[in-house]
Amino acid sequence: MAKIKKYKIARRLGSGVYEKTQGQKFMLSEQKRAKSRGSRPKRPTDYGLSLIKKQRIRFAYGVSEKQFRNYVNKAMNAAKVGLVPSEVLAKTIESRLDNVIYRSGIATTRAFARQLTTHGHFLVNGKRLDVPSYLVKSGDVISIREGSQSKTVFAELSDRLASAQVPAWLTVDVKKMTVTVSGEPKDPDPFFDFQSVIEFYSK
Repeated sequence: MAKIKKYKIARRLGSGVYEKTQGQKFMLSEQKRAKSRGSRPKRPTDYGLSLIKKQRIRFAYGVSEKQFRNYVNKAMNAAKVGLVPSEVLAKTIESRLDNVIYRSGIATTRAFARQLTTHGHFLVNGKRLDVPSYLVKSGDVISIREGSQSKTVFAELSDRLASAQVPAWLTVDVKKMTVTVSGEPKDPDPFFDFQSVIEFYSK
């Protein structure tokens, strides 16, 4: 997706929706834009605000509307067995293979993680997978395919993994360059309001 289009989406949904719009460059661009406009933006309606919260998650994780709705339906059905829908939704979307690649530090953005996954660079439990939406589970081990390890894109991977801020539910082995799913996703980013999304689809 072009940088200009991402900037436009981030203006509407918030800078946290993309990794590249969370830096100083985007902030300075927005400050300059606000000064040139002079007027304050219109406050969205309650429906508009709920829609923004939904779109934040969908765009950030790179999920289609149909796929996202399936995740929501799964989460809402989980209430029948006593689970909290918002927590199920957060765990489901965080468990996507492309997101795990991003969270581990292998890729710097979710979009890049999707690209790497689609190109078949990764193995899950020794089996090659090229489906970004594949949902990992506790105990799964993600590794880089032997034929891909010499690729330029992985040249400085050890340094990236060593300095990455990895969530507690993932365990990274820098020497082996593997990622183990050691638990369930929890403590979602506060920028994403999963409860609001459940309420939006419940209306």
